[in-house]
Amino acid sequence: MSTQNLDRTFSIAPMLDWTDRHYRYFARIMSKQALLYTEMVTTGAIIHGKGDYLEFNEPEHPVALQLGGSNPQDLATCAKLAAERGYDEVNLNVGCPSDRVQNGRFGACLMAEPELVAECVDAMKQVVDIPVTVKSRIGIDDQDSYEFLTRFIDVVSASGCEEFTIHARKAWLQGLSPKQNREIPPLDYDRVYQIKKDYPQLNISINGGVTSLEQAKVHLEHVDGVMVGREAYNNPYILAEVDQQLCGIDAPVVTRQQVIDQMLPYIERHLSSGGKLHHITRHMTGLYQGIPGSRSWRRYLSENAHKAGADTQVVLDAIAAMEQGK
Repeated sequence: MSTQNLDRTFSIAPMLDWTDRHYRYFARIMSKQALLYTEMVTTGAIIHGKGDYLEFNEPEHPVALQLGGSNPQDLATCAKLAAERGYDEVNLNVGCPSDRVQNGRFGACLMAEPELVAECVDAMKQVVDIPVTVKSRIGIDDQDSYEFLTRFIDVVSASGCEEFTIHARKAWLQGLSPKQNREIPPLDYDRVYQIKKDYPQLNISINGGVTSLEQAKVHLEHVDGVMVGREAYNNPYILAEVDQQLCGIDAPVVTRQQVIDQMLPYIERHLSSGGKLHHITRHMTGLYQGIPGSRSWRRYLSENAHKAGADTQVVLDAIAAMEQGK
C-alpha cells in the first residue's frame, strides 16, 4: 500500500499495553478508515525476543508498526520484517519519555539527535517500499524553542521522511513519569499548526488531548491528520462515526450491538486457540461509556472475564446486567 493510499485523517495512537491486536480488531469494526498503530515494539524484542511481536489480524489494515530503537541497522532489519509481514507503515518513536526508553537511547531523547534519527529513517527507507514515518514531541526539557523543533524537522525530512505525527506537548525527561508527561506539560497546538504552515509539503498529524470528533474537525482545518489516544481507548464508540464525520464515507454507523455481534466469533476463535477471554474483553469495557447501565457492564466484565472457563456467555451476561442496571 503506498503512502498516497493511506488515509491519515484519523489515527489511533500507539499505546503500550493497550493497542494490541485484540484492541485493533475491535477498533476496526467501528472505523474502516482509521489508521491503527501497534504498541511500541523495541528492535531488541523483535530481533532477540522469544515471542512473535509482529502478529496482527488481516482485517486490521491499514495498520502501522511503531518501532523503538536508535540503531539504524537494527531498525532496518525490523522494518524489512514488518514490510514482509504486510504492515502498511513503519513509525519511529521519538516521543516516549520513560526512563527505560532513555536508557536504551530511543524515544523522546532522540529529538536531541536529529542526525541520528535521519540516519535511522534513511536506513529503513533503503529496505522498504512502505512509508517510514516519525512520531515526536514539540521539544524536550529546556530544548523547547520553535527553532529546536524546526531543526529536527529539517534534518529528518531531508532523509526522505514525509510524514510526522507531533504530540503537541514537550517531554520532560527528568522528574516526570510517562503518565505525568501526558498531562502536565501544556499543550501547544499552535506550534504544530505553524509547522504545517512552514512545511506545506509534509504530511503533519497532531496528537494530544483530543477527546471528541468536533475537536478533531477543528484541528483538521490546520493540519492533515489527527491522532487520538486515550479517548479512543476509554470511550471507543467515538470511532463509530469517524468514517462518516471526518473521512466523507457514506456508510451506516455501526451500532454497539453490531460491534458485539462481530466480536463474539473473534472471541470464540481466540478461546479455541487457547487464549483467555479477558485478553479481549479488557479492551471492550468502555464500549457503553455514557450509556445508562454502563457501570454494570464494566463491573460484570471486570469481575468475571478472568475466571477459569470464562467464554462468550460472560459478554452476553454483561449485557443483561447492564439492562438490569439501567
